[in-house]
Amino acid sequence: MNSVSIIGLGWIGTPTAHLLRNAYEVIGSTTNAEKQTKLALEGIKAYRFSLNPHPEGIGFNTLFHSEILIVNIPPRTRTGDGTFHLEQIKYLKSLLAQSTVKKVLFVSSTGVYPDQNIAGKYAEDFPVTLDTTGHDTIFRAEQMMAKDRNYDLTIVRFGGLLGDDRIPLRYFTGKENVAGHTRVNFIHRQDAARMLAWIVEKGLWNGIYNGVAPKHPLRRDIYEKLSQETGMAPPASYQNEPEGNDRLISSEKIRATGFEFKFSDPLEFSYQPQGQ
Repeated sequence: MNSVSIIGLGWIGTPTAHLLRNAYEVIGSTTNAEKQTKLALEGIKAYRFSLNPHPEGIGFNTLFHSEILIVNIPPRTRTGDGTFHLEQIKYLKSLLAQSTVKKVLFVSSTGVYPDQNIAGKYAEDFPVTLDTTGHDTIFRAEQMMAKDRNYDLTIVRFGGLLGDDRIPLRYFTGKENVAGHTRVNFIHRQDAARMLAWIVEKGLWNGIYNGVAPKHPLRRDIYEKLSQETGMAPPASYQNEPEGNDRLISSEKIRATGFEFKFSDPLEFSYQPQGQ
């Protein structure tokens, strides 16, 4: 049985581990003992490991004995110069250089694409550069992972990760002057985990794949629908901006491999409020 290690058994990493564990020997990392115990009860072996930015933990070298490594350590914030995250990637690369890992699946973000809107959608072959990227830390991290490597590398660029206990209206309920006129690039948590598992299972290596739901409804329509379904107050007011000026991301490439989204329309995402 081939082995898979997941750096970051968090909101996406844990469901991915559950999807892969029937066909692979799966282990992963967490940063605290409480989560480690919880994962053990779910049947997932986890090691204490963090990049602060240098490696810290207990027994984490085992993570780098697997054939396949999934890396899910996004930048902590969108602010700052990104130095800490890039140092994390540098130390991760050093560990990889000494490891037996043959294939790496690196979780990135559609934030790497330019902030500017274009005719059509941003696809994986769009020539992102340091001058055009919408998030230079994410771009630099991708470049670092791709440079001077002895492993196959696939990069997944996820859009806005929602679903289950992440309800987008929660951040805008009752607020004034909310942007509701733009269309979204969201992906449901379950589809994000399914997509990572799909790439591993199908051996889709040495490529880049966008992970966003195929449909792109208006933010306002999502907020209003969630208000009706959850009882949370909708935004108090919306920005008075015209519709049709959208920065959209394409997911055609992953769908061409046979992958099917369970939640293709963010208007139909399922949610499970915390505490239920």
